[in-house]
Amino acid sequence: MMIEIDLESDMPIYQQLRNKIIEGIASKQLAPGDSLPSVRTMASDLGVNMHTVNKAYQMLKQEEFILIHRQKGVVIHPDHMPVADDIYKGKLKEQLRPLISESICRGMEEHEFLTICQKIWKDIQT
Repeated sequence: MMIEIDLESDMPIYQQLRNKIIEGIASKQLAPGDSLPSVRTMASDLGVNMHTVNKAYQMLKQEEFILIHRQKGVVIHPDHMPVADDIYKGKLKEQLRPLISESICRGMEEHEFLTICQKIWKDIQT
């Protein structure tokens, strides 16, 4: 899987990296048990600081998307993926609220917003 980071984006690089890895898992480009590059290798490949990659990996580990082994390195969690529990659903609502509010303020219709969401969902799954 090729990871591209936008160095001009307002979104922090560690957040972009986290999001791209999760998208790779969702799109099945990354499977349970697949290895990820070491912190040093990923940082070198992307041209970013090692601490940035480490922060992304630590977030993914805390969220149970990856495991970090001293001998095996970094792997996509082989046994399970995190579930969409009530805590996650609450966080999702919190993150969607400002996006929906801005879309309404910009005159977007509900069906337009939902169509965009459906297209993104399908793009990731295919």
